[in-house]
Amino acid sequence: MLPKSKKLLFAAIVGASALFSGSLAAQDKGLISIIVNDMSNPYWQTEGSVAERTVEELGYEASVSSHVGDTNTESNQVDTAITNGAKAIILDPANADGSIGAVRKAVDAGIPVFIINAEINQQGLAKVQLVSNNAQGAALGAQEWATQLGGEGTYVELMGPPSDNNAATRSNGYETVLSQYPDLVSKASDIANWDRTEGRNKMQSMLRSNPDITGVISGNDEMALGAIVALKQEGKLDDVIVGGFDGSPDAVDAVRAGELAYSVLQPVAVFAEDAARIADRYIRTGETGLDGEKQLYDCILITPDNVDQYVSPFVLEG
Repeated sequence: MLPKSKKLLFAAIVGASALFSGSLAAQDKGLISIIVNDMSNPYWQTEGSVAERTVEELGYEASVSSHVGDTNTESNQVDTAITNGAKAIILDPANADGSIGAVRKAVDAGIPVFIINAEINQQGLAKVQLVSNNAQGAALGAQEWATQLGGEGTYVELMGPPSDNNAATRSNGYETVLSQYPDLVSKASDIANWDRTEGRNKMQSMLRSNPDITGVISGNDEMALGAIVALKQEGKLDDVIVGGFDGSPDAVDAVRAGELAYSVLQPVAVFAEDAARIADRYIRTGETGLDGEKQLYDCILITPDNVDQYVSPFVLEG
């Protein structure tokens, strides 16, 4: 029989061994590569960090990288995931058409791909495509914007890049609603590539040609926040209704401050977590557990009435 002191030492060694073995078992689940657009943008930063945290909670190693909308960079990142033996890739694609080759390359290497946020224009390659319901969100935002304008006025639109299907879906969704208001007249539109600085610059340019507009509708929050900067510089913000799309923390602050009329929250924190859990399920069982490849997540309107329910980035309670 072991003395009490040796029993305790033995128990400690066994406990440490079990803990170490559990750690190794978790590491043995392998690598999941997470490839997003631009981690300097709060939307994609949330997307990447939520997916990373969930992947690690599930016992995998996570690798996060950004392609910043460049398909060559994206292709190289997929090559790295293949070389590193990734068990899965969670991808926010750079381009609806241009990313298809990178996805196919991963699939041909035996790595399942789980698309989030933006679609690719080919079904049957990715295991899932988890995206915001952009048409629903655009209709929600446009209706709120038109109501706040009283159904009349002149306006300009800031749009995302043509390579991203979300940009066209939102713009078309706006048009579907606003076409029902004959006294709302579009004066100009321009592409600002989801970027705040470009939004400011394009807004400045459009203001020179259209100094008396009463509204700005934007395809995302970053462009809307850039437009607000330009309007402030010209002393016109108090006379212009600005609407955004994403539900970013900075946009929510602008809603609280009375500078942004509303934002349409995309549930990126929800579908980023779901993508990680679906990837884990597929790795373990060979099934996604879903009834189809494309899954739509409804958006939520954020206004001064519910802005205090915003409890963390891209999460609204209630």
